[in-house]
Amino acid sequence: MNGVSRAPAFDRQLLLEGEKRNAVLDLTDVQRYGIESWGDPNYVCIYDLRPADWYGRGIRILGRTAVECTRDELADKIGRDIATVAKSAPLTPAALVLDPFTGSGNTLYWMLRHLPGAHGLGFEQDPMVFELTSRNLAILNLSIEISNRDYKTGLSALTLARSQLLVAFIAPPWGDALNKSTGLDLRRTTPPITEIVDLLIGIAGKNPLLCAIQVYEVLDPVSLAELTPRFSWSEKRMYGLNAPGQNHGIFMGSRGWVP
Repeated sequence: MNGVSRAPAFDRQLLLEGEKRNAVLDLTDVQRYGIESWGDPNYVCIYDLRPADWYGRGIRILGRTAVECTRDELADKIGRDIATVAKSAPLTPAALVLDPFTGSGNTLYWMLRHLPGAHGLGFEQDPMVFELTSRNLAILNLSIEISNRDYKTGLSALTLARSQLLVAFIAPPWGDALNKSTGLDLRRTTPPITEIVDLLIGIAGKNPLLCAIQVYEVLDPVSLAELTPRFSWSEKRMYGLNAPGQNHGIFMGSRGWVP
């Protein structure tokens, strides 16, 4: 050894499980995570702002949010694809765009950006994440309603206008649902995807419903086969933003109409 000590790698596990998990990150932390995990100091772009820009405006996030948030490049593509399908729905009152696991609210931001006139609603159970996200959205003067509730409590209080389109982005914690060989098992997310979809179907009733589920490049085929029959139409779209085998996408399914 040459006597020179190095700081431990500032990777995603440190932010997800280490002392930085529930800490509010400073700009250096955010940029270091981007460099050491992805080779890009501007990796954590949110709300259409680079880290130095959103940090300079007073936006703050926790360590785990830096890892778990859907960054701009991906959220923009997700929002565009969801909007394209949603706009093919039967003419309805302004759509309700819902994120039951809001986190940073960045995906909800991009969905609403591509669906002007829609109403945005998010549920975030964690009080620390809720407080920061509410503050961030207020700083940016974004008219997105966020409620500090778990998804079941939030959905149980949901009311829809007659024929109103319900658009739901579904991205619960994956936990141990992702297996390197078999891919993402939609039955093992927390909570299971089918449980969330079934609740949404019951709430939507006869109203048109579009579910967009965040997925991984490799999906467990049995879990996907169990989910697909719940929809009138479905399609998977992947986004080649990372190395092959490490990409994210969405599985979209509609009820009440076929795009």
